[in-house]
Amino acid sequence: MADRLVAQWHRAGVSEVRVAADLDELADLAGAANGPVVVSGADLVAHTAVLRHLVTSPVGPTVALVLTDPPTGGRTAVREERGQVVDAGPAEQLDGEATGIFGGAVRVGRDDVPALVAAARAAAPAATGPVVDRVFAGLTGQGALVFAHRVRLLVAHRADDTAGLAGAEAAVAAVDEDRAELRLSVKEKDDFFTTYFVSTWSPYVTKATARLGLSPTAVTMVSVVFAVAAAALFATGGRPSLVAGAVLLYLGFVLDCVDGQLARYTRNFSAWGGWLDTMADRAKEYLVYAGLGLGATQAGFRYGWALAIAAMTLQTVRHMTDAWYGVLHDEAARRPKHAGSGGGGGIGDRLNAASNRVQADSGSVSYWLKRTVVFPIGERWALIALAAALFDQRVALIAVLTWGVLAFGYTGALRTLRARWMWVPVLDTVDATLHRDDGPLAARFPVARRPGPLALAMLATLVVVVMFLPVLRYGELWPTWVLLLGLAGLLVAAAGAGAAHNGPLDWLVPAALRAAEYLFAIAVGVIGGAPAWLIFGYVFVLTLHHYDLVARLEKRQPAPPLHAATLGWEGRSALLALAAIAGFVSIGLATLGIYLLVLFVASVVLAWFVRPVRAARVPAVPAGTGGRATG
Repeated sequence: MADRLVAQWHRAGVSEVRVAADLDELADLAGAANGPVVVSGADLVAHTAVLRHLVTSPVGPTVALVLTDPPTGGRTAVREERGQVVDAGPAEQLDGEATGIFGGAVRVGRDDVPALVAAARAAAPAATGPVVDRVFAGLTGQGALVFAHRVRLLVAHRADDTAGLAGAEAAVAAVDEDRAELRLSVKEKDDFFTTYFVSTWSPYVTKATARLGLSPTAVTMVSVVFAVAAAALFATGGRPSLVAGAVLLYLGFVLDCVDGQLARYTRNFSAWGGWLDTMADRAKEYLVYAGLGLGATQAGFRYGWALAIAAMTLQTVRHMTDAWYGVLHDEAARRPKHAGSGGGGGIGDRLNAASNRVQADSGSVSYWLKRTVVFPIGERWALIALAAALFDQRVALIAVLTWGVLAFGYTGALRTLRARWMWVPVLDTVDATLHRDDGPLAARFPVARRPGPLALAMLATLVVVVMFLPVLRYGELWPTWVLLLGLAGLLVAAAGAGAAHNGPLDWLVPAALRAAEYLFAIAVGVIGGAPAWLIFGYVFVLTLHHYDLVARLEKRQPAPPLHAATLGWEGRSALLALAAIAGFVSIGLATLGIYLLVLFVASVVLAWFVRPVRAARVPAVPAGTGGRATG
């Protein structure tokens, strides 16, 4: 079995495979590696694809194989939450809360290798159970963040004896590995429209693109071309153009799904590809909003651009809350018990239990309603395509805004209740200054520890909204000096920059600051008489900057190289206010927008191309052939 497994790990892409005789040798091998390490027991029987998927999994640096087999033979049971292994040990220790067993293989990220070495040296040689299980339990006990890799459609078992080995090998032989991998390229749980109107046939496109040798990045760029063409047709107007634009939008969304499926099918993952996919999705959607806004305006509707700006602002703020709520949930999963007082049958507890029941009942009416009501990207693109093809650009934008507002209200209310119940801070676990997008002015503001950063951010947003409401009615007739009052109210939020962000709802701070800055910039543009398309363009550039921060948060990437030069939300707002008072708001919007766009492009080039090349030229550690070991 060991010889067979060694050959499989080589085929799975492991550069060097070694068999450790004991725990000390395992610790020595892992400690000498200069990259990630794979540790595997010899009792694992699986498709080679299962091993390859573990080695290439993009979910995190340290990933463990998790099976549904019964915890026999002293094997380690695990408990998972949101794809993370939050507890591991004997089944009786987990007190009936086990969700699976350790599958006998774990890929350990480079930063977690010291914890692996410590776990191997601390594991008792005379203890019962497989050695690899004891090492894995020790690794989790060291506090390493371990993600779970579940086996679906393919086969993986741990064999105890000859009969078990024969049964596992027969199960492996009964499955067509390539066909299963193609089916696995489709997300296990996706949204309603994507599941039934895209994923039913997109794997055939995925297979074709793989045979053509296209990369996921190339498919992403083709989907961008489709979206830009759809936006241009929406801007042109006329029934044939609207219908053609709707078709191209749908095909572009199919390709948007295919790029991820192709990455999973070919195991061609990269941080750059993930970042590009996130940024391209948002850029495509907002360019479509621009096409709809321009088309509605040219068709005689006065507020076409206003609807496009409103849709973009709403969707961006929604995405900010989505991203940070996900971080909140991940942080809560790492904590064994909630620190708040909302447990024991409170409303948050009941909402959490109800949500878990609905999520578990996949395919039911309640499951699909829950996934659809939040207005995911597939439903947004489908609604835009249908509304534009059947009606016009104005109806499409109004439909997106209406559903978006309802979804925002629904998710915001439920998430707020659940977050108060969880009582888990998240902004104090990351660089709050970076993700607040504070600039040099905020750093020099006196710190107001009461009423807290969220209350200050919400107050600033409220001030801007109160200032903005008359702008909707009077527009440029509103005196420009009022912008100084609005700016003063906006800068209230800067007083919370240095305060602790450890409240149960402080994950809403970034979204509140985004809303305040966008609304203030829009008000400045309207009061200063700037063209609506220029206001849209400026806010669009701001969204690129902020989505870059969110994408880096989700992909665990450092701050953009030129982030300090972006001036912060308060610095940008102050410059716009001064430009409006001086009487050249259009020049101010255009200049600041171009400046931020140049910084964004330069940061992308530096972060993803220049710095990696420099790092490759000057290795941080001596070169070697190590990096992965099997024990």
